[in-house]
Amino acid sequence: MNIIPAIDLKDGNCVRLLKGDFEKTTEYSRDPAAIGRRFSALAVENLHIVDLDGARSGTQQNAEIVRAIAGESGLKVQLGGGIRTRDDVALWLANDVTRCVVGSTAINDPERVKQWIAEFGSDAVVLALDVRLDEAGTPRLTTHGWTKDSGTSLWDCLDSYADAGAVHVLCTDVDRDGAMTGPNFALYAEILQRYHSLQLQASGGVRNIDDLEMLREIGLPAAITGRALLDGEITEAEVTTFQQNA
Repeated sequence: MNIIPAIDLKDGNCVRLLKGDFEKTTEYSRDPAAIGRRFSALAVENLHIVDLDGARSGTQQNAEIVRAIAGESGLKVQLGGGIRTRDDVALWLANDVTRCVVGSTAINDPERVKQWIAEFGSDAVVLALDVRLDEAGTPRLTTHGWTKDSGTSLWDCLDSYADAGAVHVLCTDVDRDGAMTGPNFALYAEILQRYHSLQLQASGGVRNIDDLEMLREIGLPAAITGRALLDGEITEAEVTTFQQNA
């Protein structure tokens, strides 16, 4: 299983949100490129960057910082937040970004995103499907930086992309993100049970190396972690050992 470190950008800084709440922000660094260099020293191949300002507004406001991180880190970068047009995808794929992470548009305009998958290839697009569980336990998709309920279930969305060649899916249980309460193991196990061919990325709630071990046992191809790495709850040595034992 691949460990993918995460850098979330807001107002030019590296931050973490609590449960997707923009009013509950912890600032980690005013030099996000330095965080990228720190993560590049880990035994990892990929890096996840989110422009939170872009996710909320639809207009990317941290583009220069993203370019600096992508250019300096030497890692395969997947970028999300405010990527809502075909030209956005083409621009970033030409600027040191390996995959474009598409969230709100994937939910609100799936036919357009299916065209991007057909044009750029299934490896170039990651569907970012952020969910909150309703009272019945059904995962419901959120959009616009987790601020709006789309009214669509995760299962309906994945079904609609099943024949479009979508391979990479990043799923975040918003109520777990940044809360250090552990990933939603049951949700990820159900996704893999329903959709065997997905290259699923778990995101939200990773506390320590034991959580990553559990995700690997479930069969997750990849897991994203930000706060646990930034807080030192997962160490460089643990990441190295985990990858060596893969």
